[in-house]
Amino acid sequence: MTNISPDLPLLDLHRHLDGSVRLQTILELGRKHNLPLPAFDLEGLRPHVQVSTPQPGLLEFLEKFKWMTGVLVDYKACRRIAKENLLDAAKEGIDYIELRFSPWFMAEPHGLDPAGVTEAVVQGVADGVRLTGVQANLIGILSRTYGAEICMKELDALLTQRDHITALDLAGDEGNYPGALFVEHFKRGRDAGWNITVHAGEAAGAESIWQAINDLGATRIGHGVRVDEDPALMETLAKRGIGVEVSLTSNLQTSTVPSYSAHPLKKMLDAGVKATINTDDPGISAIDLKYEYDVAAPRAGLTKQDIRQAQLNALEIAFLDEEAKSDLVIAKVMG
Repeated sequence: MTNISPDLPLLDLHRHLDGSVRLQTILELGRKHNLPLPAFDLEGLRPHVQVSTPQPGLLEFLEKFKWMTGVLVDYKACRRIAKENLLDAAKEGIDYIELRFSPWFMAEPHGLDPAGVTEAVVQGVADGVRLTGVQANLIGILSRTYGAEICMKELDALLTQRDHITALDLAGDEGNYPGALFVEHFKRGRDAGWNITVHAGEAAGAESIWQAINDLGATRIGHGVRVDEDPALMETLAKRGIGVEVSLTSNLQTSTVPSYSAHPLKKMLDAGVKATINTDDPGISAIDLKYEYDVAAPRAGLTKQDIRQAQLNALEIAFLDEEAKSDLVIAKVMG
């Protein structure tokens, strides 16, 4: 028995494409290119890539990306993992997915051109959409950990595929690289016609969420776990319809929350915030979207009605026009 409402489309709005690389693909690319993998069998590799217990913090969790990006030796590999993200989404029963990626982060291990990475990801997602019929949009990430100057170059790379990207995001070390460093970057993103979603209120407090909304132009917030520190912020999110992309298991594994039951998702939904349920980095967290709905959400205190509301919220805040949203619903109803 699942908590996923079968009459509604299933959406994942917060999934990192470069945090969703198959273990088998890491092995195959590692062998093909003679890379120094920590193990050359699935079970040996698993503990180096996947998280089984909460990490001390976000940065320790991010260390697990090492072997996901470490096998991206060429543009063909980048295109492959993008395509496989769509194949995996189809297996999960997802109807629409927004995949986000940082071209600089993906390019860095093997000295690739971030613009080339961006093109390869666009091509790979298009391949996957053709093969599966799953609808998808791409979100470009600026990896704040590199600093403002590199992020401007990363933005340039993303803009080479401007028409194939729907939104701009800011991710990475929120604590040491506040959003104030990236105001000009996001002005350029908005001028390009992109939607804005920002990782905020994960490793920093409610003030980070305010900054993302007021200065960066965010209409959605990634994680937003610290929102309950400020009742006025919770009220503003609800009143303005600003969506929150929640990833329950990820927040537990990064020690952003101490337990599922301590997560503020239930409070957000009760306050009328357009909060949603997502996977973040399923290749690292070793979960899928069904797990988040059927295991994580009940542990976080959500009722069946809360979970249905979160599924409805995802449709409402998706970066799609109203016609596309209606088509998703119709396709679901028609079976």
